[in-house]
Amino acid sequence: MPVTRRGLLTSSSLALAAQAQQRKPVVGSNQPESNLPPAGPTIRILTMTPLEPAELARVTKAAGATKVELDVAANRADFRAKLPNAEVVFGMLQDSELDFAPKLKWIQAEGAGMEGTGKAVMASNLVITNMARAFAPGIAETGIGLLLCLTRGITTYYMPQFAKRQMKAVGTVKSSHYTELTGKTAAIVGMGGIGCEFARRLHYGFGVKVIATDARPMPTPDYVAELHDPSWFMEMVPQADILISAAPHTPKTERMFNEAVFRKMKKTSYFLGMSRGKLFDDMALVKALKEGWIAGAGLDVFPVEPPPADHPIYDLPNVAMTAHTSGWGPERQDRLIGVLAENVRRYAQGLPLMNVVDKPKGY
Repeated sequence: MPVTRRGLLTSSSLALAAQAQQRKPVVGSNQPESNLPPAGPTIRILTMTPLEPAELARVTKAAGATKVELDVAANRADFRAKLPNAEVVFGMLQDSELDFAPKLKWIQAEGAGMEGTGKAVMASNLVITNMARAFAPGIAETGIGLLLCLTRGITTYYMPQFAKRQMKAVGTVKSSHYTELTGKTAAIVGMGGIGCEFARRLHYGFGVKVIATDARPMPTPDYVAELHDPSWFMEMVPQADILISAAPHTPKTERMFNEAVFRKMKKTSYFLGMSRGKLFDDMALVKALKEGWIAGAGLDVFPVEPPPADHPIYDLPNVAMTAHTSGWGPERQDRLIGVLAENVRRYAQGLPLMNVVDKPKGY
């Protein structure tokens, strides 16, 4: 029988986890299966992303006896011209290109988020897989780095001094200008790749208690104290010393971190926006930071990227920010090619693919 990683974990321990926490299991279905027949003697992959020779060799080797033909389109017009012969696309298809792809069976997206995918493509019978978890380690490490810059006063007190070629101690050895993570509580919204990487690092590396919500059925990891369905969100928020946005962008999650949420947070707490910028209301966040509803924010994403030069976010001393680059790095590329190669191997053998997108849910 076809098996998914999350489905296997769910079937074995979801009921026990729910019983132990005296709550109902998270409502939802398991990750969908790909249900594709085995590939023929040749897999024709069309992309607009050139692969390095070593990367291409890794993909072709994964297919075993099945031949892989990778066709790299020079531009969008060339891509459309070559679509009629493609059975796999590495990248993404536009709605207007569907009629040009009669042989297409599977799209391997290069990213994790699906919010930019056309409605017609999402409604089609094509199997779509994404790069979920491929970027998560770097994102979690960046988020923790932003958090430490805030909790240890680096961003607020010392970077401004450094820019002026000065360096004087701020506060005293007992003052609240600095705080430690040990013993704090992190609340994570979304326990996919990003959320799990945050939770594991914060719990084992910093002694942080982790509580979380997720919309999919899954057991509670050992490094998470409580895991509930999304209805627990507003109950979870006031408990958090660190509130982390790690959910996908869908109509249900857009601007979910709004004024009402920021007002329920502790005055000493921090907000980390790490998955998608449209999950939070940027002006409500600015107000919360200016008026002291929360202590600070670490952001790798923003509703409009980059923020316009006149945006008030730039004027706040209690913000640490990067330019949506937290998932970048050579290790990320190695994992990305690894997902593509593994899925090519599975496709060649008629096995279930990894990271199949639940198209009705949008992730």
